[in-house]
Amino acid sequence: MKKVTFYLMMMVLSLSILPTQMMAKEKTPTAITNDSKEVPAEVKVLLNRLEEIKTMDKSELKSSEKKALRKEVRAINAELRSTGNGVYLSVGAIIIVILLLILLL
Repeated sequence: MKKVTFYLMMMVLSLSILPTQMMAKEKTPTAITNDSKEVPAEVKVLLNRLEEIKTMDKSELKSSEKKALRKEVRAINAELRSTGNGVYLSVGAIIIVILLLILLL
C-alpha cells in the first residue's frame, strides 16, 4: 500500500511540473513605464547599496570585513522582502501542503 501511494505521489508531481522549455517563447521587449507603481525612496537606497556592494573589489578585504558585508547583504535582502507585501512559500512548505492534501483526500 505504501508503494502505491508513493508511486501515485511521484506521478502527480512529475505530471504537474512542466518543463520550462516547452513554455518558452520569444518575448518582445517592452518599455517600462512608471505609471503603475513608484519605487519608494528607501527601497531605492537599499538597492543602490546592494549595487555598491556587488561592484566592490572584495579581494583586498579581510575575512571579518567580508563577513560583515555578507551580514549587511542578508539584512538588506530581508528588509526588501518584508517591503514586498507578498506571500512567500518555501519549497518545504509547498511539499508539506501537497503531502497533507494527498493524505487527507
